[in-house]
Amino acid sequence: MAASSRRLASCSSSGHLLPFSPPDLSGLSPFPLRLSLLPQLSRYTPPAMSVVAVALSSQPTIRLSLLPQLSLRWPYYIVSQYHTKILSKIAEMLKVSVKSGKYFSLLLPMQRIKKELIRIYKTTEGEGWEETRVLPLAKSFVGIKKMSWVLAIAILAAAAVLFNGSEAQEVRQGQKTERISGSAGDVLEDDPTGRLKVYVYDLPSKYNTDLVEKDPRCLTHMFATEVFVHRSLLSSAVRTTDPEEADWFFTPVYTTCDLTPSGHPMPFDSPRMMRGAIRLVAERWPYWNRSQGADHFFVAPHDFGACFHFQEEKAIARGILPLLRRATLVQTFGQRDHACLKAGSITVPPYAPPRRMRDQLLPPGTPRSIFVYFRGLFYDTTNDPEGGYYARGARASVWENFKNNPLFDISTDHPATYYQDLQRAVFCLCPLGWAPWSPRLVEAVVFGCVPVIVADDIVLPFADAIPWEDIGVFVAEEDVPRLDTILTSIPPETVLRKQRLLASPAMKRAVLFPQPAEPGDAFHQILNGLARKLPHGGDVFVKPGEMVLNWTAGPPGDLRPW
Repeated sequence: MAASSRRLASCSSSGHLLPFSPPDLSGLSPFPLRLSLLPQLSRYTPPAMSVVAVALSSQPTIRLSLLPQLSLRWPYYIVSQYHTKILSKIAEMLKVSVKSGKYFSLLLPMQRIKKELIRIYKTTEGEGWEETRVLPLAKSFVGIKKMSWVLAIAILAAAAVLFNGSEAQEVRQGQKTERISGSAGDVLEDDPTGRLKVYVYDLPSKYNTDLVEKDPRCLTHMFATEVFVHRSLLSSAVRTTDPEEADWFFTPVYTTCDLTPSGHPMPFDSPRMMRGAIRLVAERWPYWNRSQGADHFFVAPHDFGACFHFQEEKAIARGILPLLRRATLVQTFGQRDHACLKAGSITVPPYAPPRRMRDQLLPPGTPRSIFVYFRGLFYDTTNDPEGGYYARGARASVWENFKNNPLFDISTDHPATYYQDLQRAVFCLCPLGWAPWSPRLVEAVVFGCVPVIVADDIVLPFADAIPWEDIGVFVAEEDVPRLDTILTSIPPETVLRKQRLLASPAMKRAVLFPQPAEPGDAFHQILNGLARKLPHGGDVFVKPGEMVLNWTAGPPGDLRPW
């Protein structure tokens, strides 16, 4: 204790510092001490934190985990598994609620600590605070006199997270991006040019561009992948105007561009539209008939892909449109062993507006002051009035379990600062909705927020190129009530590595569809996926006159002309 006190006092040339006495915890029941200050980064730890360590090191009743190396990027005071009596004292002084139970996790934002301490100072008329202050030095220290030990720890923690001197900057600059090692990194940076040729069918505009002119919202919603894949192909080096030399054939049909007033696609005419386009292709060109679609690919960005329904039960009942069962589907939906995901499909990210997201990037090193963040629906009372069906109850469980938890910043509001908030969060929840996927996954990757994926058996975009296990956290739907425990138990070094991987520009490009297309972007990842399927096997082409597909299969309503 004396050594640390001398260290603290010797560094303070501009303010008076009094010795810090260890708190008297003798009245508390014994509990094994575990103090975690991560010694590998101890040279960056402010002396104030060292005082906390010394003050508590002789006490057998507390487990304290203060993560100074994360506070440089993430200004929070984290206390895990505090003994209930100690937590109660802190809660009483800081005016925060305490849940019952032997242990509880408390996380307070730096600004909240400062605000509460100022309020307590005013309500006590400043008694015992006359020489208490946080000194604005290169390293943060605190002077203490006549003060409760609980408030002392809180202020010391605030001092630690206020650490923004030259050494903090050194750490920030030292947290460089990390390239994916091995084959995944090589695949992510593949160049498809020269590896395949694609012929784009010239369909009547009623199947595509007329729909966008009628409703420009088709360019901005999360289903817009079909539009931008088409546009990118038209100007791509892999496009060929000679169908005889093509490896793949693309049929540009915008099946999600029939929108409700609220902006949701109506999938009910999509099967008729798709059937109409395929019939036209089969009648005008010979290439569909020779393979029955096996060398053709389609973009199907509906909730459940080419099953064309937003409710899973009904989508499964419909199944994949029969005429597409030999084609390769490029779709956002992906779930293992599911009727709406056929073998050989390429799972892609949903569309999120690249320019809008890039325009709102915050400066590097912006502190991540939110632990868990989510904005969106928890219940869909319109389509699921009885509850439990929407998101298989996972979102409702998030709300019921964590709506009052200070670790979780969750709400149905969608603030104007949404993109900035994502960049201030450590973990971003990406739970399933009606389907397993959502744009939140893209947003989390682009803004460097560790995605917490809650969707059992999900097949993620470009899983052969993006190492989702390394950059994300997977939580089973049944484990949602334990989210706080799961996330606070992740070692800090694991979080930091995920953040370094997410900081890679290649990772961010791979989930976006910019216009014009850029090397390594999501469009190029699709081309890479198609190139890896070449050469086609011998079963691609059918015998002359052979009909493999049933043109009359499906619900009667789907058979009507579009």
